[in-house]
Amino acid sequence: MSTSRRHFFFGSLLAGAVPSAGYGSVPSLRALGYKPFYDKLNVAAVGCGGQGGQILNQAAATENIVALCDVDENRAADNFKKFADKPKYKDFRVMLDKEGKNIDALTIGIPDHMHATVALNAMQRGKHVYVEKPLTRTAWESRLLAEAAVKYNVSTQMGNQGYSHESIRTTAEIIWSGEIGEVKEVHVSASPGAHPTGLAKPPGEKSVPSNLDWDLWLGGASMRAYASEYTPYNWRGFFDFGTGQIGNWGIHTMGPVNLALQLGAPVTVERISVENPSGITFPDRAVLRFDFAQRGGLAPVSVFWHDSAYPGEPEAYKVPGMESEDILPLSGNLREKGRGSGSPRSGGGGQARRANLPPGQRTGPGGPGVPVLGRGSFGLQRTPGVLAGNGAVFVGSKGMLATVERGEGVHLLPAERWKSYDLPPQVLTRSPGHMADWIRSCKGGEASCSHFGISGPYTEWMLLGVIAMRVGGKLNWDSKNLRFTNSAEANKYVRPLFRRGWELKL
Repeated sequence: MSTSRRHFFFGSLLAGAVPSAGYGSVPSLRALGYKPFYDKLNVAAVGCGGQGGQILNQAAATENIVALCDVDENRAADNFKKFADKPKYKDFRVMLDKEGKNIDALTIGIPDHMHATVALNAMQRGKHVYVEKPLTRTAWESRLLAEAAVKYNVSTQMGNQGYSHESIRTTAEIIWSGEIGEVKEVHVSASPGAHPTGLAKPPGEKSVPSNLDWDLWLGGASMRAYASEYTPYNWRGFFDFGTGQIGNWGIHTMGPVNLALQLGAPVTVERISVENPSGITFPDRAVLRFDFAQRGGLAPVSVFWHDSAYPGEPEAYKVPGMESEDILPLSGNLREKGRGSGSPRSGGGGQARRANLPPGQRTGPGGPGVPVLGRGSFGLQRTPGVLAGNGAVFVGSKGMLATVERGEGVHLLPAERWKSYDLPPQVLTRSPGHMADWIRSCKGGEASCSHFGISGPYTEWMLLGVIAMRVGGKLNWDSKNLRFTNSAEANKYVRPLFRRGWELKL
């Protein structure tokens, strides 16, 4: 199906014309599950601690919270207390069975391996869903959810919040204006995560804590002994549960690249280098290459992913001709040019390298009491001329452009060129905020900016990189048939194996 650029990225207004009394004001829209804008959505949350708790509270700022679900009572404790009068569950299926008539939509912030399972179950019941990034753990699940969103006609959003930022839209407009010419090469990076990497053997068995339902936490994953290294945060380093830094931060830093270059599906993906590979967890570091064919008027492009690279290490990209430049902009820097809002944050970090500190002295995103088991640096010392930290560099035939973090800052390189640059006209609509964008869609408004028709294909191609970290050689990708044409080994990782009773189908 052909789509315009505007429709592909930001959706279209439901059925064309806006009713004179607003969306949700006519019986036909109410019958489709939409509500008037003046009515609040009834939202249930699956995952109430960590990032799941954050998106729960973002929804609670304007909508009704009607039920909470979490398999870990300790992880969810703060929000269980905050919403003490709401029913609590450990099994999302039981919650949907008992509370379904009162639920319009779900926020889902749980380990990657259960994203598709919970989202599909909810969508099949006619519930709108907001699913944290990355959308799924495997490419097959991403395709499944994109198809499910169409079949069940619900509003969806992936939690890659940068897609709603002013800078990501400005990045696309600069590139489309031709300012840096044809882009045939892009380099994208993320700093090391807090999760385990390069493990030679599985972690040792521990007793299951009383606050955790281990069987429900595993869900569709194969049964195994509990280990404290898995919960509540470090699961993301294990292939069976998470997507490493490419899913944790790559889905953010590659967002401007996906949007501006309209990437679609690659034709090949290849592991260029790897350090300390493991069959259990992600490696310590890696460099991947994705090759995309010509897309309409856009030139073929190679996207290089520099996973967990530090300045001074061979995996870090040294930007040609920019040896004295700060490569990444500051977040929120468009305020200098009269656009955007919010307080700028340091784009490349500003903290010293902390990789050699013992776990007890490092901090990570898992929260208090959660050990940092990886190299764990959430801020890197800026090194002129080097792409390090969370960001991207677009290499064009007429110049270079860099973005930072989730696409929350953008500038041309060198800095002198950016100082005198006038931004191009706005051609893309602006977002009211990532959660508000989805809530608007749930009430019959414009489709959200990262609905599954967009985030499904995006996550699908990005997760091919997870496979490339496990399987060497250049892998040829057949997107139509969702398979590699030259590697039976790689094809084993395209879709998950489910425990009996947890299988997924439309």
